[in-house]
Amino acid sequence: MNRNLSATRILFGLCLFGVVGASCLVAGCGSPSAVTPTSTPEKNGETAKSGEHSCRCPFASKKGTATSCDTDCSESDKPPSGDGPKVGVLLVSHGSRSGGWRKMLLDIEQSVRGEMLKSGRVGEVRSAFMEYAEPSIAAQLKAFDLQGYADIILVPLLLTVSSHSFDDIPTIIGQKQDRLTTDTLRLEGIEIYKPKARVQIAPLLDFPAVLGKNVVRRVRQLSKTPAAEGVVLVAYGDEQYDEEWKRLLKKVGDELQGETGIDCVEHAWCGHIVHFKSEPTATAIREVLKKKQRAIVIPILISVDETLQGKIIGGAVKSIGADDRIAYRHDAILPDENVNRWVVDISLELASKVTGRHATTKVE
Repeated sequence: MNRNLSATRILFGLCLFGVVGASCLVAGCGSPSAVTPTSTPEKNGETAKSGEHSCRCPFASKKGTATSCDTDCSESDKPPSGDGPKVGVLLVSHGSRSGGWRKMLLDIEQSVRGEMLKSGRVGEVRSAFMEYAEPSIAAQLKAFDLQGYADIILVPLLLTVSSHSFDDIPTIIGQKQDRLTTDTLRLEGIEIYKPKARVQIAPLLDFPAVLGKNVVRRVRQLSKTPAAEGVVLVAYGDEQYDEEWKRLLKKVGDELQGETGIDCVEHAWCGHIVHFKSEPTATAIREVLKKKQRAIVIPILISVDETLQGKIIGGAVKSIGADDRIAYRHDAILPDENVNRWVVDISLELASKVTGRHATTKVE
């Protein structure tokens, strides 16, 4: 959520509606079409696509038809009791109205679920979106509470630091009290819920290590003559944490140069910070083409959104009109096995600490 716009949104909402009970990845943040919050796709009459998660019986262990989160479930649907406490894992991403974007994030859950459950330390893995899509963070925390979980590991699938990680998520789960954030979340229809379970928020994705390898791989797929090429990294950006984003892309650029020999790297933003305009990306591409024969454009976005990769970045490429000198693929950081691996490792590491603490307490 763009903090410079938050106060304006609140005042506007108050004038229109009275008091109405946020929004990078992230790279990977919601599409620009979602700048003005509306109801979720399901509330707009759209049905969940096959394979996508919707709010269903919180104890269901297999896919089924979508039902209310308040649905009563039989005892047979509850997770079996085992030796020692089990920990719940909640994978949280920003959210988007793009079905393809959501599927890429939900695919992570399906990829990591088996190994986590097999470990014996994790009893359930769920996914949630901050906004623009269901299931919400609040809905999934309620589901964990209904199952009786005492501990939850919340893993943010966010590219780097932002207001989402510092303000929004802690406020949504009741760990932080901030009037401006709370009012803005409620204005945008995002439910705040403090669960009975203890929630530990995992560190952000280890992207200085993971992202560099990801970008090197994707650049090599498009590169022909490294000495004659430059790269444009296009990320969502965050006005409040602009320096942190710049440092992240600087690290990625340094690794890219060291691994590929490409010595010209520019970056551009495509999100709130530039009002979802194509021109900043087009400007960065032109800068590369002044120095090199060919420009390789790489989206630093967690997933594929039709608006971000298509209309904004794709529109910038098209506006230059030099197709033979620009290499661009509508791709994203995902899918990436290194990301999946990181999710498993950090979740099991934190779950081990939780179960170890319980074991120590029991002995004492």
